[in-house]
Amino acid sequence: MKSFSLKLLKSRDRKVRSGFLFPLAFCLLSVAFYIPRHSQLPVVAQVIDARQAEGDRLLLQGNQQYQTGQFPAALNSWQQALQIYRALKNRPREGGALHNLGLAYLSLGNYAKAIEYWEQRLVIAREIKNRRGEGAALGNLGDTYRSLGNYAKAIEYTQQSLTIFREIKNRRGEGGALSNLGGAYISLGNYAKGIEYIQQSLTIFREFKDRHLEGGALANLGVAYVYWGNSAKAIEYTQQSLAIAREIKDRRGEGGALGNLGIAYHSLGNYAKAIEYTQQHLAIAREIKNRQGEGMALNNLGAAFLKAGNLIEAEKMLLNGIQVWESMRQMLGSNDANKVSIFEGQARTYRHLQQVRVTQNNPNAALEIAERGRARAFVDLLTQRLSTGDANPVIASAPNQDQIRQIAKAQNATLVQYSIIYDQFQIQGKQVWLESALYIWVIQPTGEIAFREVDLKPLWQNHTASLDSLIVGNQEFLAVRSRSSTGFTQPQPDLPTLHQLLIDPIASLLPKDPDARVIFIPQESLFQVPFPALQDASGTYLIEKHTILTAPSIQVLDLTRQQRQKLAQKQSNSGRALVLGNPTMPSVSPSPGEPKRQLSPLPGAEAEARAIAPLLNTQAITGAQGTKAAIVQKMPQASIIHLATHGLLDNVRGLASAIALAPSGSDDGLLTAEEIFDMKLQANLVVLSACNTGEGRITGDGVIGLSRALISAGVPSVIVSLWAVPDAPTSELMQVFYQNLQNNPDKAQALRQAMLTTMKTHPQPRNWAAFTLIGEAQ
Repeated sequence: MKSFSLKLLKSRDRKVRSGFLFPLAFCLLSVAFYIPRHSQLPVVAQVIDARQAEGDRLLLQGNQQYQTGQFPAALNSWQQALQIYRALKNRPREGGALHNLGLAYLSLGNYAKAIEYWEQRLVIAREIKNRRGEGAALGNLGDTYRSLGNYAKAIEYTQQSLTIFREIKNRRGEGGALSNLGGAYISLGNYAKGIEYIQQSLTIFREFKDRHLEGGALANLGVAYVYWGNSAKAIEYTQQSLAIAREIKDRRGEGGALGNLGIAYHSLGNYAKAIEYTQQHLAIAREIKNRQGEGMALNNLGAAFLKAGNLIEAEKMLLNGIQVWESMRQMLGSNDANKVSIFEGQARTYRHLQQVRVTQNNPNAALEIAERGRARAFVDLLTQRLSTGDANPVIASAPNQDQIRQIAKAQNATLVQYSIIYDQFQIQGKQVWLESALYIWVIQPTGEIAFREVDLKPLWQNHTASLDSLIVGNQEFLAVRSRSSTGFTQPQPDLPTLHQLLIDPIASLLPKDPDARVIFIPQESLFQVPFPALQDASGTYLIEKHTILTAPSIQVLDLTRQQRQKLAQKQSNSGRALVLGNPTMPSVSPSPGEPKRQLSPLPGAEAEARAIAPLLNTQAITGAQGTKAAIVQKMPQASIIHLATHGLLDNVRGLASAIALAPSGSDDGLLTAEEIFDMKLQANLVVLSACNTGEGRITGDGVIGLSRALISAGVPSVIVSLWAVPDAPTSELMQVFYQNLQNNPDKAQALRQAMLTTMKTHPQPRNWAAFTLIGEAQ
């Protein structure tokens, strides 16, 4: 089916890869709320004014406490001020207190609360037409989303803030917005643009002789030059930043500068000095209760001790760092999106600890950390939704070795878990982070665990490639533009090289019985690997030797099994199957600003649905009947859901990925992942026979898109596609799949046989290998 892929950057291709965590000093706009002078007032007004004066005193007291790093005390002062202003119905001052409360929660690492307060502040600012306050709220929302790793949203908010400050000619606010934009672009790897923005902000701050903001801009320039590989310039700017922070007694800024100096010296290979500076950063972060800074310092100390060969200290620092990160995620409550975003910056601590434990010759303990460091938000979400009537946020414990063995036994499958490890290398005089090794664990159905390590350095040393680029290149070779494509001869993808890297090291550990299940648990770009199509040296495809599934983590497998058991207990799945094909297509905009146009019809999808429906004892829904309203109404009761239509992919905002249905009334016909996420489904299988439905935003929590949304909605088994699938082979494959399912309830085996059958008439992998089963086989 045709892939109508939105023209958005793939966030994983642009995001900076680093083993360090940088304490960037972005500008938090309008830290202190302006307090006007008090005039002589009548007696009644003086009573009100006395309460207002008390609120003002508390507000100013909080400002002073914040500046000296006393964040919990500042929080208490501002909360008291907020209560007074609300009692007086003083909206401007209420907005100021909300603004500063956002600052306190950001400093404490509670991003959900910071966003909550700044969104309230934004509403008030717009209500009272306070453009300066509106710009500040937008800027600080942008900075919070940057802290969560959501750079697209950070840039969106910060650009709005910059526009407002330029419009009202507020130079200080303009400088803050420029500094924050620069930091966001640095985080995305666009160093030149980031440095340009920060240099502009530095000029503005020096105009005002604002030493605090000048120090922050210098700190950010130091970070940019570390990323760019110029350690000497990084140290120069960071030393200037440190001097200013000490001069104005900015403890948070001082700690950040010391941490950045540690990173610069680490890049130079001077681990003793790196440890010295980072320990000072850690001490200050703990003193001022800066949890984010504490976690960063512990991560960087762990990395430095690892390089210095002190594995005991490295393990200690990294375990402490993980405890900090997990306590911060707990403060996010049940906010799944924020948990996903914040983990992007935390995942490297788990990777460092895996390296330590492998170096200690303890790969099984490394597996525990690999599992503890993936799909945590997803696990929390599924655990909470499986808990009967429990609406409270859940923080699930990661499985230990014994529990991992039990999950493999319960699945009666061989589990294969991958973890990509990065390291720092000097390339053309610059320090860069590149793929260094691939860790592979194989857990047998008996519970036995084996470990293999693959050296990835030859990929980029000898072939100027990377595992990531190899996977993307293979996918581009395999992809076709639409289901109606006649298919011209295309270059053969390099599937044997992927087999050599991912399968050869563990081939002897995989089952000999082709009906025995192998469940691959990928990471990052490996989610896009078409495992069935990987070829060995003799040209045999992996699907010819094994029955294949995938899962985001080992623990998610255990949870989807619980979902399947829960469905079996609740009902006999007697609801009718829901089969849709070729609905009347909606109109969409190919990219922002472009006019909408109707998606092309898919007659092959309609024929597919009409052929499959009788096998499932139902009638196909096609054309104008396939409205979003009708399908959404039927989905919660369906036992099997098969949707053959267009898929719309959003690689930046994964929950904006959608399935095309017929529009009706006021809806646009697009069923998004975000809408599916909030459904409660009873289906034991959902098949999205559309293009790119297995893709989305690749994160440390897995792929954020349609498949994750469906599993979150209660579906234990989901079949999705990794690229734009061709029409005729897809229709044939799906019909054979359901025919097989009539005789064998094992979905993985039914899909394998369908691929083998389709391969006979359509031998190219792009015709049969796009679909993957996520979750349960039974």
